[in-house]
Amino acid sequence: MREPAFWYRPRSPQSYVLCPLGALYGAVTAWRMLRNGVDAGIPVICVGNYHVGGAGKTPTVLALTGLLRELGETPVVLSRGYGGRLKGPVMVDRARHTASDIGDEPLMMARDVPVAVARDRLGGVALAKSQGATVILMDDGFQNPGLLKDASLIVIDSERGLGNGQVFPAGPLRAPLQAQLARTDALVLIGDGRAANDVAAELAKRDKPELRARLKPVAASLAQLLGKRVLAFAGIGDPERFFRSLRASGIEVARTRAFADHHVFSQDEIAALAAEAQREQLTLVTTEKDLARLRGRADVPDGIVPFAVQLEFDEPAKLRQLISDHLYKARERRFGRR
Repeated sequence: MREPAFWYRPRSPQSYVLCPLGALYGAVTAWRMLRNGVDAGIPVICVGNYHVGGAGKTPTVLALTGLLRELGETPVVLSRGYGGRLKGPVMVDRARHTASDIGDEPLMMARDVPVAVARDRLGGVALAKSQGATVILMDDGFQNPGLLKDASLIVIDSERGLGNGQVFPAGPLRAPLQAQLARTDALVLIGDGRAANDVAAELAKRDKPELRARLKPVAASLAQLLGKRVLAFAGIGDPERFFRSLRASGIEVARTRAFADHHVFSQDEIAALAAEAQREQLTLVTTEKDLARLRGRADVPDGIVPFAVQLEFDEPAKLRQLISDHLYKARERRFGRR
């Protein structure tokens, strides 16, 4: 779905009318979050959002993958495979699976890290452990009580923040904010904005750290686009953030086309994008996640450039210490001092 514009405006009539539904939805979700999850037997680190839509979870998961490997761990990502038809549990195979099978984000991440897709997260845990996982990285699932989480890192786009602060469908929150703050171990703020400073201050009162990070373009992607005029298109949670990133990287964005998150592009839409780009002599550019959904389709023209980004933390030593501490505590809790 495309996010309603009123979610990111001050209180509106639409939000006011939907508040009773939001209160009911939020009460149920908050109650579910109080349940004790099943212990996976190995550390589980969850990367989640307080709100629906994208904020940078996937780059955060990939950054944590690199860090965990530096610490000598073998991480496996656990995903529900949103948008895919397979219920799993199944390990993502980029040579065999498409985004319609297992979802765009798992397909994209599987290039860099083993990914287990499972609607039943306990089945996904068993599969991940069979692959030699020493740590499970949960991509989303913060509000889901199924698994015991040893650490929950919440990602917020510092430019957008949490919108009107109301619970779905009155606003973008998945549960009342206080219920979510109580189960947060650290906040990852992406970008230089101030829209989430109040949330960071509230967590600081609970001695929960704030980690600042920013998305940086991968040099190879940037080299393909500099000096060219582009038509940028994206079907992600916040397409405007993608367009801003392109411009901030010095890329001349002549045209933009925004679609809903996880949008499945029709043949006509692809043809229209290609025709517009050819007519105006523009280079087509999109996100890696969007390109994962287009991968393997015969109707997709050659020459679409993926704009690859990676997340860089302002204080990598602080992140390293945080993760190391949580891994130590997780193992101490399960096995005691050795």
